[in-house]
Amino acid sequence: MAIAVGEVEECRMITIDRPPVNALDLEAILALEAAFVAAAADRPRGVVLTGAGNAFCAGVDTRAFGSYDRATRHEMVRAITRMVAALLAIPVPVVVAVNGHALGGGFVLMLGGDYRLVADAAGAKLGLTEAKAGVPFPAGPRAMIAAELAPSLLRRLTLTSATLSPAEAVAADIADTLVVPEDLITQACSVAAAMAAQPAFGAVKQQVRGPLAARVAALAASGEEPFLAAFG
Repeated sequence: MAIAVGEVEECRMITIDRPPVNALDLEAILALEAAFVAAAADRPRGVVLTGAGNAFCAGVDTRAFGSYDRATRHEMVRAITRMVAALLAIPVPVVVAVNGHALGGGFVLMLGGDYRLVADAAGAKLGLTEAKAGVPFPAGPRAMIAAELAPSLLRRLTLTSATLSPAEAVAADIADTLVVPEDLITQACSVAAAMAAQPAFGAVKQQVRGPLAARVAALAASGEEPFLAAFG
């Protein structure tokens, strides 16, 4: 099972659980998409997205991706955009609890959070390493990073595959709060509850993040991937 879903303090807990570093194969991507769709339908008080073990998500499993035939690789690319669209469509607070490495697709998932907590974990790396990994950005993630990152930071992180420490991610305003690892989930649930308690949260989220959600939803619905040929 690549994804675990449970309830903690009235929050929906979605955990990426694919050892050793929670890299995403097609099964995991489809499972995340389904979990996000279910959260949007169920409307729990809040959603906490995290990873099992010592990693949040190391992005696309390049070995699995390379083992797929062409049709399956293209299916996976489109599924990634649908997954991102489903994440952005969740109307309740989404708090991302980054417990370790967040690379490539894992970094994109972090950007999908309405609030981003990162554990002060030794050696943890956060970055957009698609160029180094040999896997370009699907349309959904490309829209996400363009909307969520300052142009100069977007250029540097994507074209150099540079990585940041958790503290550097907070300093760069990519993540919101640096926490000690043992407090990560408790604090994430607390933040989600505090955000949900705001009477106009849903309306304001739609105002602020709705345009991006609509763009990615349209991309997912169309199935159009301008760089699909680059995925082999």
